[in-house]
Amino acid sequence: MDCEPHEVTPEAFVDVPQKRIVFDYTYDGVMRSYEASRERIGVANSDILLVHDVCVFSQGSQEVSDAKVRELFDGGGYKALTELRAAGEIAAIGAGVNEWQVCEKLLGLGDFDGFLLAGRYTLLEQEALESFLPLCEQRDVGIILGGPYNSGILATGAVPGAKYNYADAPPEILERVRKIEAVCAAHNTPLIAAALQFVLGHPSVKTVVPGAVSAAEVQANVALLHRNIPSGLWSDLRGEGLIRPDAPLPSEAADAA
Repeated sequence: MDCEPHEVTPEAFVDVPQKRIVFDYTYDGVMRSYEASRERIGVANSDILLVHDVCVFSQGSQEVSDAKVRELFDGGGYKALTELRAAGEIAAIGAGVNEWQVCEKLLGLGDFDGFLLAGRYTLLEQEALESFLPLCEQRDVGIILGGPYNSGILATGAVPGAKYNYADAPPEILERVRKIEAVCAAHNTPLIAAALQFVLGHPSVKTVVPGAVSAAEVQANVALLHRNIPSGLWSDLRGEGLIRPDAPLPSEAADAA
């Protein structure tokens, strides 16, 4: 929202000097945001409307995250979402967050169609298989998987300065990535291709958002998605304990199709 120069949210905007972030999950807040978005993008209705950033990562603490989830339901934000969906203005509702735990909490409170989940189901992280992803299968909830490279390291490999969750990768992550890279190299497969295709092995992951800043990067992503990866790579990763034994494999998904 507009603000005075001294109220600007630091490092949040580029060349927009008088804006600050306000998280408003009330009925009016959701409706204002929806109308403003619709005006900016110039469409009459939308496929999906996502509530963003009710997670700990964005809110700074579990306490504040919990309070924002309560505001979404007690303040009418969820009601606004369901009204828009019922009226046919949007086809689906969900949330865009950085943690699967808050998605699971939201599923316990309401009827959501899908989630944009950033970086929490990757070659490095499969904890969501404990309870959240099975719940998605049971409820027919789709996942838009963002951040398949954990913000960098699964694209660059364990190089000096490699990023993991927006910070320098710690030693244990660097070592684990080196082991994954070794398996990929044994199968003549780039790490980045394995990372991108792995997430699509889960039936609840409907699409992946690797990010691109140019047409060339879009084309490179398409090529990575179509690259043939030997099924032995996935079984070797599983056999060496580098991915969970219950992680669905892309080769299994292809066989099922």
